[in-house]
Amino acid sequence: MKINLLNTYKHYFSELIILAFPILIGHLGYTLIGATDILVVAKYSIDALAAISIANSILFTIFFFGLGITTAISIILSNMRGAKQGIKKYLFSSLVFSLFLACLFTFLCYMTKFMVPYMGFEEKLVPYIQQYISIVSFSIFGVYLFDAIKQFLQAYEIVNFPNILLLLTVVVNLIFDVLFVFGCSIFPAMGVKGAAIATLLVRMLTAVVMFIYIFRFIDFKSRLDFSYMKQLIKVGSPIGAAFLLEFLAFNIITILVGREAGILAAVHNILVTISSASFMVPLAISTAVAVKVSYFFGAEKPIEIKKYAYSGLIMGVGFMAFAGIILALFPEQLIKLFTSDKEVLKIAIPLVSIAAMYQVFDGFQVVSGGILKGFKMTKFVSAAVLTGYWLVGMPAAILFVGKYHLSLRGYWLSLAISLCVMGFVQAAAARYKFNKINK
Repeated sequence: MKINLLNTYKHYFSELIILAFPILIGHLGYTLIGATDILVVAKYSIDALAAISIANSILFTIFFFGLGITTAISIILSNMRGAKQGIKKYLFSSLVFSLFLACLFTFLCYMTKFMVPYMGFEEKLVPYIQQYISIVSFSIFGVYLFDAIKQFLQAYEIVNFPNILLLLTVVVNLIFDVLFVFGCSIFPAMGVKGAAIATLLVRMLTAVVMFIYIFRFIDFKSRLDFSYMKQLIKVGSPIGAAFLLEFLAFNIITILVGREAGILAAVHNILVTISSASFMVPLAISTAVAVKVSYFFGAEKPIEIKKYAYSGLIMGVGFMAFAGIILALFPEQLIKLFTSDKEVLKIAIPLVSIAAMYQVFDGFQVVSGGILKGFKMTKFVSAAVLTGYWLVGMPAAILFVGKYHLSLRGYWLSLAISLCVMGFVQAAAARYKFNKINK
């Protein structure tokens, strides 16, 4: 029975791995860029790390909403390609749309710096948080342009170049971080400001390289397709809302614990970075599943949809179970990759076991979400996030932190519960949709 099952899904495992692996390389690049920022800044000072952790919590909450909207590019165009429609003509509209979003979200992010003094952080951190936001806000132009091109290529299942580029960018980012944070030769040490400049330069440089790569395919004479842009907003806005709700949950924790003590914000950021490293694998699988499901949904082949969905779930959950075991076995070694500060280690090590506990739920929920995105059921993704994080997770956090005084541990327990609820809500919605189209 097991051999027959393996033979049945062997082709689908293989196809998803081929598509997901370069995407994983790209996600790994994103994660390593963030990790190198933390590694370098943590060596500079814990206060600098706390300031950047808080600043990124504010920025990510806002700009990931727009990034969620650009995700709709690959979903919509994969569906069109499955239905045998030409999609090359939508490239120019996709680029213009991404730049419009960048203008809007750059303005929103920049304006948050004026709110920082009233958010209750330690006074010594406030100027550094504002400084970082002032500079990094403008990097959104690079992020959105890069992602729009990446999503367009992903609709064709062209995933090697953009994701390998992200991985190569890690080296450039590390060089810039060291150069501008600690200084070298003619460059003075700039600390938080240097980290912000490094982030801005890396993101803009990556976007420029990506634009040069796709330049020959752009038809600048083509008209803007506003009906296509409306589709992007319709399908992408719920994804953006889901990103907003999810990042808001994580980043509110950073802000709340940051108000309690800057070191807790630093610990939270380190733990998020560690758990994000393993999360990149099921996230890549989820993206591959979304593309495949969207394509075969357009081609009207429900059996293919079912097999790709099941294959993705098996791969995502299986990997995260393995990752959870690794986290549980080596907590101290993982934290020491970032810092040897005794106070940080004392707070962080017990929390790694909680992060290990919810790894399986995280893999289950993200692949289930990928299936729903392939069906263009993005409103259900938002509903699942709303239910998991806000209707269940936040009340649990209030109980753990307010009544039992568990501080950061209480927040992480509530996050684990949230992921569990999200996974089951999304899986139920995906099963309902499949049964409906299968009939």
